Amino acid sequence: MAPSDLRIADIIGSETSSRQKAALIGFPSDEGVRVNGGRTGASEAPEKIFTRLMQLTPHPLYSDQQEGLIKRTSPPNMLACSGSVTSDQDLLANEVSEALNRGVLPVIAGGGHETAFGHFSGYAKSKKPVHILNIDAHTDVRPLKEGLPHSGSPFRQALEDSSGSCKSYTVLGLQPSSVAKEHLSFVNDHGSAVFAEDLTLQDVKKYFRKLESESASESVMVTMDMDAVDQSHAPGVSAPNAAGISSRLWLDIALYCGKQPNVTSFDLCEVNPKYDRDGQTVRLAALTIWTYLLGVSLR
Repeated sequence: MAPSDLRIADIIGSETSSRQKAALIGFPSDEGVRVNGGRTGASEAPEKIFTRLMQLTPHPLYSDQQEGLIKRTSPPNMLACSGSVTSDQDLLANEVSEALNRGVLPVIAGGGHETAFGHFSGYAKSKKPVHILNIDAHTDVRPLKEGLPHSGSPFRQALEDSSGSCKSYTVLGLQPSSVAKEHLSFVNDHGSAVFAEDLTLQDVKKYFRKLESESASESVMVTMDMDAVDQSHAPGVSAPNAAGISSRLWLDIALYCGKQPNVTSFDLCEVNPKYDRDGQTVRLAALTIWTYLLGVSLR
């Protein structure tokens, strides 16, 4: 590609040997979705999302900043998932822990939302406290099913993990018709929740301001479940949302989170290419990661 039409694929990882900043990790698992009774297909998402991401250009107004970050970001590393949710989560945890210990920012493309517990477990392995911010239509605090973890259980697992690494859990973008009263109560006992109909960017800003005043030195892992977005903008997901947030608000949240110095990792989950329309959801997912990375570059 000519320098006048630079794409991410042309520069990614070109300066990681001595000063790596971020790592792209693919987690192609949706066994947790199957266990949870959802429609499978999210395992196909990471490769498609990263392929699209590589085709994007750095932001023309912030090219120096974003190009600098992309050059210090390792190319996608697609993990070899086995189909065992627990084993695969442990595999992801090892990758996240290794990155965190080197001061590298993990950026993960799932997969079902079982991705999030593997993501969190990297902090537990590194003995690092972390607050979880989830953008999602669901609370995902269900109990295990016959002892098996799944895409609906990651945040209960994190909160109850023996490491004690999960310091709080906040979920923004909930659909009231998809949230059990008991699950909402469980979330509020450990953090807070905001429903989609009430959600604005100010709620995200308020979250970070509150955290800064209470736990300024502790990290935040951000996890964004694409089913928080209205199905008119994101049809290709595991659980379509008839009344979700706009893609504009979704991207604004990704950018704002990227700009926060205490956000030390990120994942995006539940894109399901099997049910996508003209690649619409995959494109939005790639743009979400691009936007988050732009935010990181502007810190």
